[in-house]
Amino acid sequence: MNVMSSVMRGARRLVLVDPALLSHFLSLPVLRPTRSSAPLLTCEQNRKFASKQVKHQRNQKVKAKVDKQEVEIRQRMTAASLAEAMNKDFDHVLEALLNTSVDVDSLEPDSVLEERWIKEVVTRSGMKFRWAKLSESRERPNRDVQRRPPADPSLLKPRPPVVTIMGHVDHGKTTLLDSLRKSQIVSTEAGGITQHIGAFLVQLPTGEKITFLDTPGHAAFSSMRARGANATDIVVLVVAADDGVMNQTVESIQHARRAKVPIIVAVNKCDKPQADPQRVKQELLAHDVVCEEFGGDVQAIHVSALKGDNLLALAEATVALAEVLELKAEPSGAVEGLVIESRTDKGRGPVTSAIIQRGTLRRGCVLVAGKSWAKVRFLFDENGRAVTEAGPSSAVEVVGWKELPSAGDVMVEVESEQRAREAVEWRSHAEEQEKLQEEESVIELKQKLHLEEYRKERAGLTHLSWRQRKSALYRANKNKFAVRPSERTQKDELSLPLIIKGDVDGSVEAILNILDGYDAEQQCRLEVLHFGIGDVSENDVNMADTFTGSIYGFNVAAGRSVQQLAVRRGVPLRLHTIIYKLIDELKDELSGKLPPLLSENVVGEATVLSMFDVSVGKKKVPVAGCRVQKGQLDRRLKFRLIRGRDTVWEGSLAALKHHKDEVQTVKSGMECGLSADGDVDFRSGDVIVCFEALDTQQVTSWDPGF
Repeated sequence: MNVMSSVMRGARRLVLVDPALLSHFLSLPVLRPTRSSAPLLTCEQNRKFASKQVKHQRNQKVKAKVDKQEVEIRQRMTAASLAEAMNKDFDHVLEALLNTSVDVDSLEPDSVLEERWIKEVVTRSGMKFRWAKLSESRERPNRDVQRRPPADPSLLKPRPPVVTIMGHVDHGKTTLLDSLRKSQIVSTEAGGITQHIGAFLVQLPTGEKITFLDTPGHAAFSSMRARGANATDIVVLVVAADDGVMNQTVESIQHARRAKVPIIVAVNKCDKPQADPQRVKQELLAHDVVCEEFGGDVQAIHVSALKGDNLLALAEATVALAEVLELKAEPSGAVEGLVIESRTDKGRGPVTSAIIQRGTLRRGCVLVAGKSWAKVRFLFDENGRAVTEAGPSSAVEVVGWKELPSAGDVMVEVESEQRAREAVEWRSHAEEQEKLQEEESVIELKQKLHLEEYRKERAGLTHLSWRQRKSALYRANKNKFAVRPSERTQKDELSLPLIIKGDVDGSVEAILNILDGYDAEQQCRLEVLHFGIGDVSENDVNMADTFTGSIYGFNVAAGRSVQQLAVRRGVPLRLHTIIYKLIDELKDELSGKLPPLLSENVVGEATVLSMFDVSVGKKKVPVAGCRVQKGQLDRRLKFRLIRGRDTVWEGSLAALKHHKDEVQTVKSGMECGLSADGDVDFRSGDVIVCFEALDTQQVTSWDPGF
């Protein structure tokens, strides 16, 4: 090896001295190997091969596997959806498409990209793509429960009629029912008005049984009246003989017509001196309720609920109409009924009042109503007595519900608890899907509006390149982005968040129906945070405190600890037992949220007769000589100078004198001199008005209709 190195060094020196000598030296046979005729490899080739080998080894050491981000792509992707899939912004897609045949300046977020450009953007971004899989959603089998088909006529047996008493508020409906069942319900009602729907079984002296539904007559309880009409066979329309046909009387007629239920008119309060039953019947003609004496088919009975006059005739008319209708039902088979009211009882839990329409309800039956189910633990009649079973047309209270069903839900018996759970789960799923579709339509509408706003914003920037457009949009929106998120969420508009609590489902429903008619959003936005059944809890107070709202309770209580917590947190807690008083207080609170209105009260007017200057020290002050024409001028109030139809000046007075005395007021017919606080050019004939600014409290424009 040493010999070879010395030979190479000598050869390099020879090349530098004489190349011809080197060639002669290499031609000598002494340097040629005798054992092989193969050509001798030159040093240049050896170095070349060695360098290649080393370089190849070095590359093997440096090269490492790089994990690229995977992007899920699909056909007809928009630029915005591609940017979202890549976790980038829209401008990144524009940058990736530079130096391609795509017109970047005309590209919008909703522009649909071709497949090759989708792949190009992903590749240029140092990522890899994969096609999205089309997932097919499995259709869920329908596990709902339905009513049974109509029964065989041979299985039907007569049943008592279900009669609903309807009419205007304070026309004597509950008093009439009290007289029929010899009770005193009216004395227990708040404000003397019915605010719940009640069901009662009445046995007449003749032995017939009638199930009565007593509905509220107040305007707020329209949904309860509609529910009563749908659950009944006959409607007894109570009209006061001294009051005539009123708003809720007309509404009750409409409910009965929609439910296709026959009507019996009970003209009440006929014992009063000012009673006029004939006028009532004539007023009913205007609403297509034609009594028998006018050639119609509607029975009209004159009664006095307070004195009990002619009540037997009303009961006989009801029984006669029921016989004509031939009311029958199947007492065997699965139970079907209607929930007419629901509430939460402290000792019993969720309790519903129901009318049985088919079958016989017993303890242990499994029921489904709405999105709730029950295994019946107890049955109670209207007097609170436990009963073992309830047949068709019976009104009972059902205990054993897992959750509280809504009033108006259809109640159906199923074979097992498992079947009940499946039905409730299916109904919840169906409702979720329906809500999802509604939300998707709302989202699509918002996206459409946002896109229109986006295009409108960019309409004036189409002539710019995308870099210039980006810069212009940043300058236009930098103040918006500079605001902190906490400040950005603050709203300038007035709002009143509410929490509604009621004793029964129907009461909460009535209040929510009233709030649905709120139409003064331009003044103050009304927002229902939460509603429920039961007493006011600490959670309600905490929620109201979080959203700076108010709590309204109807026929519910609040414990001492809850009231103390509300006082500490400054949460308004308003509990009522009469619905129209609750609505009145809500209107007052809405009005209190509104800013006061500025108004002016003109105190006096004066006419400028002449002008002159008065020296005050070294300064001359212009003074107007005036005569008071109306009212009086008060120096402490505001003044306005009117010339023709224009207001020239408005402000305060520097001085007001009568003769040479400083005065506070100048009355009508008197002359005075006044100087303004500031440089004012008075002219003869000008009118000076003295007025006071008043703050008047605004009143909400919302009218709930009662």
